[in-house]
Amino acid sequence: MRTVRRFGVALVMIWMVVTLTFFLIRLMPGNPIATAYQTLLQQGMTAQQAAIEVHVLYDVYPNQPVVVQYLVYLWHLLHGNLGTSIVYTGRPVLGMILAAAPWTLLLVSIGLFISFVIGLLLGVVVAIHRDTWIDNVTSQVASVFHGIPNYITGFIFLYFFTVIWPWFPFGNIYDPSIAVGFTFPFVASVAYHSVLPIAAYVFGAFGGWTLSTKSAAVAVLGDDFMMADRIRGLTSAQRLDHLVNNSILPLFTGFVLSLGFMFGGSVFIESMFTIPGLGYLVLSATTQRDYPVMQGTFLLLSAAVILANFMADTFYSRIDPRIRN
Repeated sequence: MRTVRRFGVALVMIWMVVTLTFFLIRLMPGNPIATAYQTLLQQGMTAQQAAIEVHVLYDVYPNQPVVVQYLVYLWHLLHGNLGTSIVYTGRPVLGMILAAAPWTLLLVSIGLFISFVIGLLLGVVVAIHRDTWIDNVTSQVASVFHGIPNYITGFIFLYFFTVIWPWFPFGNIYDPSIAVGFTFPFVASVAYHSVLPIAAYVFGAFGGWTLSTKSAAVAVLGDDFMMADRIRGLTSAQRLDHLVNNSILPLFTGFVLSLGFMFGGSVFIESMFTIPGLGYLVLSATTQRDYPVMQGTFLLLSAAVILANFMADTFYSRIDPRIRN
């Protein structure tokens, strides 16, 4: 029953985000639909002819009240129709999102996983060797990288490894001269082009995971069951296994939420490296005032965060018996 209630709250929050996004976007200056409608009127069309032409092009009646447009949008949304692009006339928004999402999922998920593993390992090592030079050096390095946004790290990598030392390619996610398909040349090209973006994600995130793991592991080391493990004569490997398993629990919520935030965090990196992912799609739609694409991408970003929060809240109580009841 509690899970159903939480899911209902998540749906209400998604509806609120959809509503707020719909009306806020229409308050932005530079409405392309109104511009197209006025252009058609200046070309000699009647108001009815211009409205029909705009509807054919953009699937929107320019003279409809905003409330009516909102209700029509909700009806289409319930049927899985996110509308069609204004800039790329006739292209379904859902198709554009589905084409861009795999690149974002590929880069950000790999970067998130690598940074989490590195942070987890370093955090445990630092906790075991706390108050030593290993703790001091690693904590300082982690703090510095934690304070640097990933787009700054990406810009540094871009400048040094594509301009100063042109070791990696710049632009796009694969070599356009290679045929797209699940072949070794294409996969190798994607991997080669992905090194710098993934490195930017890793260096921008591992510091936070290291510090969080260190804090959790230090707390676990002070628990009574760790002392009991030593008294019982468990091996170092067994005690380390208990330490790692119990240190991961406090990080679970942050990791799941990071899965939701990873879509929105890709805007700057994808724009910097010209990767045709969701972040690049959001930025281009915003600059070109492509309302349907903006609404679709903002809906996806918001829904991902809300659903990730729901999953973290639901599953944490299942994996941690201390708060199950």
